Amino acid sequence: MSRWLYNDAMYRFARPEPSYWEATAGDAETGATRLNNDEFCDVAIIGGGYTGLSAAYHLCRDHSADVRVLEAGHVGWGASGRNGGFCSMGGDALGGERMVKKYGLDEARHYYASQVEAVELVRSLIQDENIDSPMQGDAEIAFACSPGHFDELKAHAGFECQELGLDTSVLAQEAVRERFLDSPLQHGAIMKRPTFGLHPMRYIRGLSAAAVRHGAKVHEDHEVIEWTRDGDLHCLRSKRCTVRAKQVILATNGFLPEHLDRRFFGRALPMISAIIVTRPMTEHERAAQAWQTECPTITALNLLNYFRMLPDGRFMFGGRGSANGNLESTAENFVKLRARFHEVFPGWRDIQIDYQWHGLVCMTRRLTPGIGMVDDDPSILFGFGYHGNGVNTATWAGQQLAAWIGSGTKKIPATIPGVVYGLPGRLPLPGLRLQYIKAGIAIRQFLDRRITG
Repeated sequence: MSRWLYNDAMYRFARPEPSYWEATAGDAETGATRLNNDEFCDVAIIGGGYTGLSAAYHLCRDHSADVRVLEAGHVGWGASGRNGGFCSMGGDALGGERMVKKYGLDEARHYYASQVEAVELVRSLIQDENIDSPMQGDAEIAFACSPGHFDELKAHAGFECQELGLDTSVLAQEAVRERFLDSPLQHGAIMKRPTFGLHPMRYIRGLSAAAVRHGAKVHEDHEVIEWTRDGDLHCLRSKRCTVRAKQVILATNGFLPEHLDRRFFGRALPMISAIIVTRPMTEHERAAQAWQTECPTITALNLLNYFRMLPDGRFMFGGRGSANGNLESTAENFVKLRARFHEVFPGWRDIQIDYQWHGLVCMTRRLTPGIGMVDDDPSILFGFGYHGNGVNTATWAGQQLAAWIGSGTKKIPATIPGVVYGLPGRLPLPGLRLQYIKAGIAIRQFLDRRITG
């Protein structure tokens, strides 16, 4: 079995990604240390991202557990420190209509209520723990890319309001232009609340520090290279030492080390996403696209782009990443991403790009997250597959896993929707996942061309 799905360049844990978030992370301490000696604990968490650190925080704060977080890189090395900083509802790729057909209205409502709860959980953590991550905007704007597309979005907004009870509103093309932004692709929009933007690296560093303050021990540069059992104990071995634990939470999302446990093999579908950030813009330059909002924004396409104005006046623009993660493919993809940026916002064609980086978005076969306990081993729990909405969904998943462990029962908590419970199905012929991704991208490109004409 191959150790990783993508090119090894995607998994160099000792090398920070050259992102804007890394460059502006500030000097706040994470409380993380390097582990050099064997240790024992109640709960070992593989992965120091939002899921793992939220689980550690809530386990220690609410249940006084003895917890070790084992992070292969540094705190924020993975998707938790590379994403676009959208704290918004989502977490799935089904959409409300299909979710209702597959799981029923009550389960869909339960899921989306948990999404709202998850956004507010992040807000409360930032406020309660004094995390230095400014919150920007109060909604997510998703704009239509043709008149027909706007009709589809209006129908979708009506469904979300009436059937799912969500705060979704419709904005005509002129209202979007006058109040928020403009683009040649903009033909009206819908707005969803609650949503806000944040600095993902500052948030994850602050969450780590908060977990440590409440008693967790966070260890960086601690890639788990072997996972064995010694009776009832899990033995997690790194290059330097071994951590033994009664329970384990696997919390690595798109960087899932499925070679460590065959039960997780082929259940995640990581996709590469890429981001660019401009130099700071002047007010005059912003006016070229009528930009006057701090709200996180997307093109409501199958292969969407996501973007926002940052507090220092820089503009962040994200979209599809390279096919295999090697250096040549990555360089070619950034050229394409810049071209797409200029297509969506031609008035900013001459604005310099100062930062570019990439990371992994994790999908699943069923198109919803996987949160739960391994059926044949209740001492192993997991959370992954956040479909590009990990800021809120992963933070909430970590809280739920902590509460489950703290309850001391194997019974599925009523707070976890059936939509997300349990291991997602294994993809057929998992070795062909990169081919699946290429085919999926081609299909979505075709569908988006039909939308935009």
